[in-house]
Amino acid sequence: MILFVKSKSVDAISCQDALTMLMPCKPYLTTEAPTPTPPCCQAVATISAAATTTLARRDLCRCFKKAAPALGVIPDKAKLLPQKCGVSVPVPIDPKLNCDTIKYAMEYAVTQSKA
Repeated sequence: MILFVKSKSVDAISCQDALTMLMPCKPYLTTEAPTPTPPCCQAVATISAAATTTLARRDLCRCFKKAAPALGVIPDKAKLLPQKCGVSVPVPIDPKLNCDTIKYAMEYAVTQSKA
């Protein structure tokens, strides 16, 4: 028997905090700037590390999808941001992504092992 306890992450990051942390990325995401700055990439890494649950990842996905158009984010540049920063993110940055389909790898593995 596998016991899996799902608890609310104390490391979860709010939408507003994530958007504030990503402000150094705005020049890259909204203009023709060719590369993100080191503070931008650090923010991407920090936010990725903080999104440790399915709920946190879905919430951030929805947050970014809602905020991006209002901030003038160029979708193709947002998709490239993790790669440009050398950061592996668990969820693709894509405005067409259905946020409800996001699963955390560990939860997925445990769910599959019960099947």
